[in-house]
Amino acid sequence: MRNYSRFIPGEEIDAVEQWNFAAVDTASLLLAAQVKVRDEAAEESKQEACRQAGYAEGFAQGRAQATMEAQRQMADFIAHQGSDAARQFAQLFATVQAQLAEAEQVMAQGTLELACELARQVLRRELSVDPKAVQPVIREALGLLAADTKSAVVRLHPLDLNVLEEVVRTEFSSLSLTLLADPTLTRGGCLIESAGTVVDGTLEKRWMRAVASLGLDSSWEEPADEQ
Repeated sequence: MRNYSRFIPGEEIDAVEQWNFAAVDTASLLLAAQVKVRDEAAEESKQEACRQAGYAEGFAQGRAQATMEAQRQMADFIAHQGSDAARQFAQLFATVQAQLAEAEQVMAQGTLELACELARQVLRRELSVDPKAVQPVIREALGLLAADTKSAVVRLHPLDLNVLEEVVRTEFSSLSLTLLADPTLTRGGCLIESAGTVVDGTLEKRWMRAVASLGLDSSWEEPADEQ
């Protein structure tokens, strides 16, 4: 290889072609460069807008799916908790109803017993101040006997007999009555016998029948009273 400082010898040149330089328009070159830059910027902006739109769409879809899933889980939780709460409330309501029913029974029983005790005290007071209170009992007992009964034995407490003997004989003058004093009887009661039939009009018996109709079993004389 030869080194040439400035010129190439002709014998070493194979072919020659003429080169013509066209006129250079600086303004056109600048405009073309600006258009290219603008197109590239527009394309880049378009691509960025597409990327942003895709990102926004994906974010919206993800958020919607997350919201739906959260709502579904919340609905399942509420439904589950609601069924548990309803079941617990039903059990609690049934328990409260049973307790209320039991309390009502206790209260009703206590009220009846209290009413019976008050009635017992009132009756005792009435019998102590009004010995004639047994007169309707004698009248009812004699009415229970047969219509053709002509005679009867009436047993009364001695104090009641002293007060009622004349009154009873006058009211039932059509009957042959035998009035007997019986100290074993409680004041306010009587026993009437006629033709083999006995009508128990004792205070204890009448009291037991009255309280039995209320579902109670209470004697007229309490143990403390007997003592």
